[in-house]
Amino acid sequence: MPQSFWESDTVEEAQPEQQVEPEHQPQEPVAEPGSLALSVDDFSALEERILRAVNLVKRERLARAAAEERATLAEAQLGETAPLLEHLQKELNALRAERDQVRQRVERLLEQLDSLEL
Repeated sequence: MPQSFWESDTVEEAQPEQQVEPEHQPQEPVAEPGSLALSVDDFSALEERILRAVNLVKRERLARAAAEERATLAEAQLGETAPLLEHLQKELNALRAERDQVRQRVERLLEQLDSLEL
């Protein structure tokens, strides 16, 4: 049965490492085949980018929650004002109809006054 990726790593780690003389030790980690080597600066830069991404996600979640709360409040206010708006629209229509009736009555009275002056 073939070994998995993780099993092969543990087997390699279990083997004793060869002693390298201090003067021949490499400055940066040596990349083993199939592994990714990162310098300290690269790792720090990656860590910083991840922290910024996490903070950005947190801020966006807070902003989204605030926007959802504002939307909920706006919907509640709309629900409260909708009946008032409907009532005011009916009242406006009634006042317009009354105005038209008054206008017609005034016009008839003016016509009657005009007929008397002759």
